[in-house]
Amino acid sequence: MRTPFTGVGTALITPFTKDGSLDEPAVKRLAKRQIDGGVHFLSPCGTTGEAPTLTHRDKLRVVELVVEEANGRVPVLAGAGGYDTKEVMELARDLERVGASGILSVTPYYNKPTQEGLFQHYKAIAESMPLPIVLYNVPGRTSVNMSVETVLRLSELRNIVAVKEASANVVQMTEIVAGAREDFMLLSGDDPLTVPVMAIGGRGVISVASNEAPSEMAQIVELCEKGDFAAARKLQAWLLPLIQVNFIETNPGPCKAAMAAMGLIEETYRLPMVAPSPANKEKIVRVLQQLKMLGAAARA
Repeated sequence: MRTPFTGVGTALITPFTKDGSLDEPAVKRLAKRQIDGGVHFLSPCGTTGEAPTLTHRDKLRVVELVVEEANGRVPVLAGAGGYDTKEVMELARDLERVGASGILSVTPYYNKPTQEGLFQHYKAIAESMPLPIVLYNVPGRTSVNMSVETVLRLSELRNIVAVKEASANVVQMTEIVAGAREDFMLLSGDDPLTVPVMAIGGRGVISVASNEAPSEMAQIVELCEKGDFAAARKLQAWLLPLIQVNFIETNPGPCKAAMAAMGLIEETYRLPMVAPSPANKEKIVRVLQQLKMLGAAARA
């Protein structure tokens, strides 16, 4: 049996209707497409899900819908992060109530806590509810890097089970893998680093690209798990144009534009997020055409 939160977890986009409200049927439809495509867990209400513009009620509803669609087939790792520890604790407890399997919690942003502040923040969350917690380190967005030492301290807490590492610092990741307890897991937070992170002992990726290409991302990780890194590299090289174009502008703009072009969602954002520029949309469509993904999505 697969260990929860290993393999590919999709950082799900949040679909909206043209008036900006949640597109509830699309939430379930996209979750089903992911599961049918072979991903190993789902991660709604994170950065890719436009979490900063989701209300507390929105987050609970999205997670509730994803849990309903998953129906126990895959774990649901729900986003619960922020710069107010008490508020994060309240959200985490509510997400537990609607059926989340675990919590993905980004480091506090804007108020830039010290390493001790980070430790105490996560310790308080871990003590407030029993769900497994995956730490999320993404200094490019939060302006704070969670140090190796802090991650290792936190890894000793019972229900902190993994870290999603998006620092792009492979040395830091290697030190975490080497120093943490044996069952503590490191996941890549960057699609392009999936293969190298798994080569140093990582257990998978929380992926943006799997929104568009769930089966391909699942295959890449499963090949790594089998030790067939040559085949994994080859498949990732094929998918690399999509992985790169997903960040031609701020995530999740390009990913949502691609999925709209694939006929999967309405292309709607909540401000301050907006659609990619016309020139970048053309680049996105060209990549989808190159990978022959437009027709395949329409038939799915």
